[in-house]
Amino acid sequence: MKIVWLVWLFFSCAIGAYYLNMIIFAEDKSALLIGKASHGHYQIELACGACHTQAFGGAEAMQNACENCHSAELEASHDSHRKKKFTDPRNADRIEILDARYCVSCHTEHQVEQTRSMGLTLPTDYCYHCHKTIGEERESHAGLTYDSCASAGCHNYHDNRALYEEFLLNNADQAWLHEPAKLDPPNAASLSRPATQQSITQAEADAAQEKINPKIMQHWLSSSHALAGINCSGCHAPTKNTWLEKPGLAVCESCHEQEADGFKAGKHGMRLSNKMESHLGAINVEESPLEFKPEAAHRQQGCNACHSAHEFNTQFAASEACLACHNDEHSLAYLNSPHGELWQRELAGEIDAGQGVSCASCHMPRLTEKKRGKKITRVQHNQNDNLRPNEKMIRSVCMSCHGLEFAINALASQELIKNNFSGKPERHIESIDWAKKRNSSDTAKTK
Repeated sequence: MKIVWLVWLFFSCAIGAYYLNMIIFAEDKSALLIGKASHGHYQIELACGACHTQAFGGAEAMQNACENCHSAELEASHDSHRKKKFTDPRNADRIEILDARYCVSCHTEHQVEQTRSMGLTLPTDYCYHCHKTIGEERESHAGLTYDSCASAGCHNYHDNRALYEEFLLNNADQAWLHEPAKLDPPNAASLSRPATQQSITQAEADAAQEKINPKIMQHWLSSSHALAGINCSGCHAPTKNTWLEKPGLAVCESCHEQEADGFKAGKHGMRLSNKMESHLGAINVEESPLEFKPEAAHRQQGCNACHSAHEFNTQFAASEACLACHNDEHSLAYLNSPHGELWQRELAGEIDAGQGVSCASCHMPRLTEKKRGKKITRVQHNQNDNLRPNEKMIRSVCMSCHGLEFAINALASQELIKNNFSGKPERHIESIDWAKKRNSSDTAKTK
């Protein structure tokens, strides 16, 4: 009897090991999922190795995986809760309660029950562990509940620059709308073009005759590529003796590196990032849990999803391309909103370029820097860069046209967000009021 039991145990273990091995090395890892991933990571939840880089690596290995994708973003935001704050021995007692040196202390994936409205897995009381006496220290915070810290117009953990007291005071009492309300037009591509480069004519097109389609040719001749002297072979034959019918991201990236980096950092292109090592390929619209138009279900995300091949119409990419897929309330309300009406007036030539507000105006903000005395403005192609929490839009987008108080109040109104800001906010966030009162009190004490 004992031998029979041992034989049965041996075969059971062998069969179990076989199937476990099949699951681990199979392309489809869905059987290994212990729960759905958050909004930010659902695309790569089957690319286990993107986060779980070592089987027994522990917290440090997981932290390295987080920083592999997010370190540049945190650095750019001047992260107000840097790791060094928690390696300070004076905070040792706090680390015992909440070890904020590691992302996974707060953001634990595959826990749907902790996924909040911003699409992050996050405990609601994480601020309390370090700031439980804030109600006693600040009169304005007395009586506030422990889970209200990250409410709109208050704090977010990694980037509080739009909510620092100094910033609130410096931008208090602004008009709700600046005059003129205008965005800087992108100029990075035009400034990078050599002055001697001439536009391409049809006679100079270097595609083989059998490859030429008259309609496509006309589109290309009026495109920014042809006008900048980029011939057919520049995209279709990046290497000699090779003709690519449909050039991919790698070809675009050879000229538009910063734009490609931004694209791969956002949800549209994250699967294509070499940081993922996922082999999942570009995402199709139907794979997203968000609301999209049924006819867009099989569209695959890549450069040409927004920038039509051979036309590269940036005006089309700025709004029409977005509305061709997105079907949520905010998107559907856009065309009839004040922003949408301004954009249509800009397209009609009734107002100056930059005065209209497209989808890209807010969700793909312009980044301006100076190089060799020239002001260079390029478009951030990571459409998620300032989306969650939405206060990240205040400095990079909203304040280009609106006063700080209006921007804070508007972003706190879910109804305004749904109707695409058709109207003025009814809710008032007291952040600026608190800062002004505290400043007046401190001033009075010093006199």
